[in-house]
Amino acid sequence: MPGMISAIKLIHLIGTEKCPLIVDVRRRAAFAAAPTRIAGALWRDHMKVGEWLPQFPAGRSIVVYCAHGHNVSEIGLTKLLAAGADALMLEGGIDAWLAAGGPVVAREAPGLEPGLPWPSEWVTRARPKIDRIACPWLIRRFIDPLAIFHFVSAEWVKDVADETGAIPFDIKDVHYSHRGDDCSFDTLIAEFGLSDPPLLHLARIVRAADTARLDMEPEAAGLLAMSLGLSAIEGDDHAQLERGMTLYDALYGWCRYATQETHNWPAKAV
Repeated sequence: MPGMISAIKLIHLIGTEKCPLIVDVRRRAAFAAAPTRIAGALWRDHMKVGEWLPQFPAGRSIVVYCAHGHNVSEIGLTKLLAAGADALMLEGGIDAWLAAGGPVVAREAPGLEPGLPWPSEWVTRARPKIDRIACPWLIRRFIDPLAIFHFVSAEWVKDVADETGAIPFDIKDVHYSHRGDDCSFDTLIAEFGLSDPPLLHLARIVRAADTARLDMEPEAAGLLAMSLGLSAIEGDDHAQLERGMTLYDALYGWCRYATQETHNWPAKAV
């Protein structure tokens, strides 16, 4: 239908750079009572589009959703279109999303305010290799699409976190870090209640590469090599993160769609 996007079509965009900003416009009470939100969604008041739309990145498309895809979404969409935004509403709301098996995350978790009224800030050690690129990818693709990351000297991570309010990750003795045999990527998945099967497959690859257990997953050795190589040729941590986002987009795409695909030579004639 015009002005709408189906749950199935939007699910295919989750975990990619092509995913629009997803805005949860359920009424405040309904959002507060719900245990989950669509992966990567931000909560905003559907009656205050004029206040929050200017805070979003210019030119990025938006999808709004409410509980059932009725009047609340319609109002939010109407206001967005009137303001010149490139916007659609999710057909059937979060009900249709859940019925289609779309990924959801916990409405709240330690360190983040429910609804994410402003971009979350995270801080970790400089010169990232695996977990410190994988975790930001996971956060931006599934938890907070507007998240900001800081890379600082290891000895100053906690001080920076204390002074700025940024969430520390992938260092010892903080909430979002290694736990037992699991890496920080696993911890984020557990804390935000993510159960998307391809994402869990990716998590095993990340864990194997990050904890030197390359026998766990055949792809782990390749991820380790590419991660170390990227760190070796890119001296700017933020530039490395942006390049690494494409790496994890591709690996997640493989986990979703291509694990059974093979490739050899010579190519078969069509």
